[in-house]
Amino acid sequence: MNLSIAIAPSGFKESLSARQAAEAIAEGVLRVLPDADLDLVPLVDGGEGTAEALAAATGGRLVPYPATGPLGHPVESHFALLGDGSAVVEMAAAAGLALVPPGLRDPGATTTYGVGELIRAALDAGARRVLVGCGDSGTSDGGAGALQALGVRLLDASGTELPYGGAVLGRLAAVDPGGLDPRLAHCELLVACNPFNVLCGERGVARVFGPQKGATPAQCEELSAALEHWAAALTGTFAPEVDLRSAPGTGASGGLGAGLAAVGARLLPRFEVLLDGLDLAARFGDADLVITGEGALDAQTVRGKVPGEVARRAREAGVPVLALAGTLGDGAEAAGLDAYESIAPGPLSLPDALEGAAGLLADAAERALRTILVGTRLVSRGRAHSARPPYGSSTAPRPGRAPSRPERTARRARPASPPRS
Repeated sequence: MNLSIAIAPSGFKESLSARQAAEAIAEGVLRVLPDADLDLVPLVDGGEGTAEALAAATGGRLVPYPATGPLGHPVESHFALLGDGSAVVEMAAAAGLALVPPGLRDPGATTTYGVGELIRAALDAGARRVLVGCGDSGTSDGGAGALQALGVRLLDASGTELPYGGAVLGRLAAVDPGGLDPRLAHCELLVACNPFNVLCGERGVARVFGPQKGATPAQCEELSAALEHWAAALTGTFAPEVDLRSAPGTGASGGLGAGLAAVGARLLPRFEVLLDGLDLAARFGDADLVITGEGALDAQTVRGKVPGEVARRAREAGVPVLALAGTLGDGAEAAGLDAYESIAPGPLSLPDALEGAAGLLADAAERALRTILVGTRLVSRGRAHSARPPYGSSTAPRPGRAPSRPERTARRARPASPPRS
């Protein structure tokens, strides 16, 4: 019997797209099971690669666009025009962590201004429905930069416009919405976000994700206070329908969710938006095993990350799940996975891991599959022993001779299936 395996990873941040990760895992699996029936299901979460994947899935196209990067300098960015005429803005393309060199990472200083520029460019291109994908951000400015790019003025007590960054929001004295792009009122603006991320409070975005973006504990607290002030100012100016401090998704991408919600965007759970149309229940249900993966497995995995979502859906289908990750942190065991392991075979520097991620992932998939096969053979052997008739019986196998394996028909891996919008 040929095994059917669904390969459904996320991208590995700063190294592999979801498609590249799926192909690397498939390579490792086929080294062990050349006849396996593989279904490649690369999954995007709103971060790096989202615009490209959705454009490919709908017959759309990527539109190059020079935008303001997270450090305030121009970067080569893009958005997608989909086959139905709507647009996708991938916030990581203009404000992602990968665009901030490690030595310059300070979430109090980086900006989402370029995200607002991409939204404006999508409107210029005629889109009347814009989906903003949140993920892999290098910012924590509450979406202030995006609103500035869309025409909102943020003023200090002297009437001077605030510079970029989240830390300066503590000096905000007035929000002037007079220049807000009027086309937003006639556009459906959707934000695909992690609903577990909120702007303020003990689980607020500054405290939870600030350290990952380069902030010290003192900076996290300063930024948290600034975002509290920001939420109050936005609420007083725009009177949004959601609580900008604590509504699900307001903390997405360093608070970009809150900033866009203030001007009328709808915050939607990202997997409901991005995985719609993939029919994962059927595809996982047809599989004997699901393999997923991401850059890190930790306590955040169960809170809206791809491996946690894959584990949930595979569990509903009654199929075991294996996860491969660059790093394993505290809390990985709570993600609902049946098995997981690091792709690093031993101590490895981060630059080396990022550079060799595809090979490491393929090797890890091979190791994991060999281990799984040993386990299944042991189980089969144990069952055979328990059912074996006494020696001398005409049906007893000869000592020292293993049962023959059934003939296997070679089957090619199915081509990768990108998400459909």
